[in-house]
Amino acid sequence: MPEPPIPVAATALLLQELQQGVVGGETVFPELARAAAEIGVIDNAARLADAARTRGIPVIHATAANLPDGFGANHNARLFAAARKAGARNAVGSPSVQPVASLFAPGDLILPRYHGLSPMADGQLDALLRNSGIDSLVVVGVSLNVAIPNLVFDAVNHAYRVVVPTDAVAGVPVEYGRQVLDNCLALIATLISTSAVISAWTG
Repeated sequence: MPEPPIPVAATALLLQELQQGVVGGETVFPELARAAAEIGVIDNAARLADAARTRGIPVIHATAANLPDGFGANHNARLFAAARKAGARNAVGSPSVQPVASLFAPGDLILPRYHGLSPMADGQLDALLRNSGIDSLVVVGVSLNVAIPNLVFDAVNHAYRVVVPTDAVAGVPVEYGRQVLDNCLALIATLISTSAVISAWTG
């Protein structure tokens, strides 16, 4: 069955955790940052963001942050303990929660989450998208190990159509990320290249 066309109207570009403390200069996850660099995640996300802004498509930075004293932070999975052990403080207002500089422009939206694994998890994102008439998401960022699949599942469960540019997402190891795309996300999202998305938006 052929893939439906890449949406332009009623679409938002969602950048998942492409922030300084995750894949930027403040990272405490060097292996993930290296995987993102190998694939070209930041460069391709920047290309997508530029194209989205040109067409008036909202650019939303979904960041992970922690409230003072870790109020409300999760303690119910090994991942959260490992992140704290690695030094992921992600304090509100700190450099680590800022989007990677090359990805941010005036007019972009920053929506931090303070708990959980997905910006769709009982946060503001779903309501804001629906109030804006958005029903399709182009999802980029990290990681294909946990956060990207979680976000895609949540979005599909909330009746959004999801497009994932395969050269703008990463996991560790890199090959595992490719397996997640091929054997999991391909079943529920449209997988396509950055260039193809930009061509659909600008053609």
